[in-house]
Amino acid sequence: MAQNIYDQPDFFAGYSQLGRSIEGLDGAAEWPALRAILPEVGGLRIVDLGCGFGWFCRWAHEHGASHVLGLDLSENMLGRARAAGPDAGIIYERADLDQLSLPRASFDLAYSSLALHYVEDVARLFRTVHQALSPGGHFVFSTEHPIYMAPTRPSWAVDAEGRRTWPVDRYLVEGPRRTDWLAKGVVKHHRTIGTTLNALIRSGFTIGHVEEFCPTDAQITARPELAEELERPMFLLVSARR
Repeated sequence: MAQNIYDQPDFFAGYSQLGRSIEGLDGAAEWPALRAILPEVGGLRIVDLGCGFGWFCRWAHEHGASHVLGLDLSENMLGRARAAGPDAGIIYERADLDQLSLPRASFDLAYSSLALHYVEDVARLFRTVHQALSPGGHFVFSTEHPIYMAPTRPSWAVDAEGRRTWPVDRYLVEGPRRTDWLAKGVVKHHRTIGTTLNALIRSGFTIGHVEEFCPTDAQITARPELAEELERPMFLLVSARR
């Protein structure tokens, strides 16, 4: 089973204070770019892989999805999602994405936001998603960018003149990374861009769009702290079709 860090009290308390936890999709800087590569969701059967607090599930339901299934390993996350409602139209279930099984051709869209870097065997998950989608179905996801994940010490380096750079080491050494983020010993699984995209291709997907997230000028004006995201990509966004 994957590490269930979100059910650890200290981690969950810290995560609950993040802007995206409080403000939902509007608090996620990458959401406009991710939304732009989504198909129209009206009438679609949707599965959200790593649904968290259920923000996307509720958005899809409000925009006319015919059925939404939210999956998460964390009981804390699922509890928050269920408490937010609505009482019908969305089903939340506990699932480990490393061991996931889904009915064949049961969804038109698979969506995942910042969950795949917790998955050890992403190739297996991609095969599972592919067979679970109807012909022509969409798979849209975001994950932490491998440049962001790769470093032994993922933090800014500051030189004598105060210039900040993002150090990258062990980029081609794939595998688990253990970091201290909100709690000690958080495990994420580093893969190169090539590994991720080739796993999609080998699973039968056609890749439609790949984006290394960069905030817009308008976003930086509204939130000046986002300017540092120009120095290195934090998220990788991908759209593919069955």
